Amino acid sequence: RFHLWKCRSLPSLVNSLFYQLLFIYSLCLPSIKYFMIEYFYIPIIFYNERIIYKGTSMVCNLIKILITLSFTTSILYCANATRFNVVEGFAGEKFELALGENFEKATGFSVSDTHKRINDAYAKRYGNREHLDYDEAWDNNLDNLGFFAMSNDSRLNSILKTAPQIAAFAPFNQLMYKKTKEDMTFIGHMDPETMLNIVGVEDIDIRQDFISMFDPLDKWINEEFGGKVAIATYDSLPLKPMMNFEIEFDTEEDLSEYLEKFQEKFEFAFEDKKYIIAGFKNFKENYEDLGMEFNEYDAFFVYSLCHFTFSYNIFNKGRPDIGVFAPCSMYMYIKKDSNTMMIGMPKLSNWVAVMNITEIENIESIEKMDSEIILIMKSLGAKEIKSL
Repeated sequence: RFHLWKCRSLPSLVNSLFYQLLFIYSLCLPSIKYFMIEYFYIPIIFYNERIIYKGTSMVCNLIKILITLSFTTSILYCANATRFNVVEGFAGEKFELALGENFEKATGFSVSDTHKRINDAYAKRYGNREHLDYDEAWDNNLDNLGFFAMSNDSRLNSILKTAPQIAAFAPFNQLMYKKTKEDMTFIGHMDPETMLNIVGVEDIDIRQDFISMFDPLDKWINEEFGGKVAIATYDSLPLKPMMNFEIEFDTEEDLSEYLEKFQEKFEFAFEDKKYIIAGFKNFKENYEDLGMEFNEYDAFFVYSLCHFTFSYNIFNKGRPDIGVFAPCSMYMYIKKDSNTMMIGMPKLSNWVAVMNITEIENIESIEKMDSEIILIMKSLGAKEIKSL
């Protein structure tokens, strides 16, 4: 509550009214929290759970708060983040063996890339004293960690024609993990509505079509593995959840030759910075093989990227559930008869918001990764744009 009669001067009145308005504004900004001291709301600004500024004088407050808000503004949601079936015991091998022909018939999804037992690779690299990357703080925290890239290409065909940005989660990661200290296996994925929120698809029909695609998959997991279904939620996304680029090229050059050269440069640039090309899916060629029309594009492909050390420091150190975001998918497409390649990828800052990351070290490494990826793309001649 606030009492105007406690203000005995014009400056104190303005100061108090300012905090009143800021308090109302805070109802729409979860990044601002307040403590009330003797009828006055004193703002303490948080960015990713870190105190950036604690208010003192009115003028100083006003300047610093407005600057801070320009960086902390977020899009409010109240939605599901992830869905996991929590299965008793070790269900990893059973899950891997189940992803065959019957799985595809039952769900419509096919697996394009598999990365089994990533935890073993962590142990060989970071738990091996003879390896250059040996981690003095090594601890074997995972019995199993597996990434399974999936997509329902038949259903995606019509969706991608009008909403190509959905390729940021096509394929998506069906995650499976088990911690060493828990006798339970987690099998799950990011909520499809959250995927759509991140890439910015608002069309109701497209959203319903995409979300319903996951119903047979979730039903199959329930029937095959059972367990308790655990749903995590989140409150907000970054104001700019995507990084978007465009690259213009000479139309006189043969497109296939241009793409071959670009892909070679792209892969070298990321591998030079210790990234792994964890997957590649060419939708244009895939639909040609399936005999499905996809003439809206001259090219359409998706890269999956992984920075192994970065992932190890998060997934093996307490947060394997964040693996629903991995590997990071960067999609690229060229509209028919266009001389511009459009590129998009979800920012890793989404990890912080959706998965409630509070560890300062992880937040800083995520911010660094976002900046580094943007710089790499610019070095390849990409121009950063607001949206596609």
